[in-house]
Amino acid sequence: MRSFKVMALLMLAGALAAPAAAQQSEQFGDYEVHYNTLNTNQLSPDVASVYGIQRAGTQAMLNITVLDQETREPVEAEVSATATNLTGQRRDIDLRQINDQGAIYYIGQFRIHDEESLNFSVQIQPESHDGSPFTLTFRQKFFTG
Repeated sequence: MRSFKVMALLMLAGALAAPAAAQQSEQFGDYEVHYNTLNTNQLSPDVASVYGIQRAGTQAMLNITVLDQETREPVEAEVSATATNLTGQRRDIDLRQINDQGAIYYIGQFRIHDEESLNFSVQIQPESHDGSPFTLTFRQKFFTG
């Protein structure tokens, strides 16, 4: 149950940190992908400590969860992500899988600059999906102040 509380805190932090964060979802066949980005200074010290996340105005995080659309249960997946700014500078985002009491999500931390817009490309291959990976793309603007 603790993992669901922490996941809810991460998603809530994303929702409350607007415009510095966005929480959204997208359907891919039998799967629903929830994603958000937020400045890490929006996380509580407790949540940041539990997951080893550095809280700083110049750091942000990406959070991905993959659900089976029918059962609404989280599923394991291979997830990779990159972010590219508007001048073409690319950042690979190292994502790590968190498994905690039935919850499965993927988080990664990366550096940001004030008023920077990043284009994200996330490749998602659910463990039980035999087809090609799904590609999730979105843009987010960050503020460090």
